[in-house]
Amino acid sequence: MYEVTVDAGFSSGHYLRNYHGRCENPHGHNYKVRVTLIGKELDQTGLLLDFKQLKHVMRPVIDRIDHQMLNDLEPFTEINPSAENLARYFYDQTSDQLHEMTSGRVRVKDCTIWETDTTSATYYE
Repeated sequence: MYEVTVDAGFSSGHYLRNYHGRCENPHGHNYKVRVTLIGKELDQTGLLLDFKQLKHVMRPVIDRIDHQMLNDLEPFTEINPSAENLARYFYDQTSDQLHEMTSGRVRVKDCTIWETDTTSATYYE
């Protein structure tokens, strides 16, 4: 199996509903997101997926939430914008695009979101 990984960053605000503590109040993070792809076959160039293409796949997802209050955006109007739910959001959004782009040859292995340098959450299936 082959893997490729791209890291990116964005800044957003959020608050956690049904939480008792400081995070129930609006606050922000400088997030880091890592998307790792996996696949058995390389393309004719010898790449699983060009890093530039993965960055292109991640860009609209980041642009939608960068410098936004996450609680105001779907699906976070219904679910808490926790690091765990953000990791799944990135997983789902990038998976849909990659499946179309590569006809299923490449899939998302996992997505990790860092809220701080020392705290992260990962989603995978």
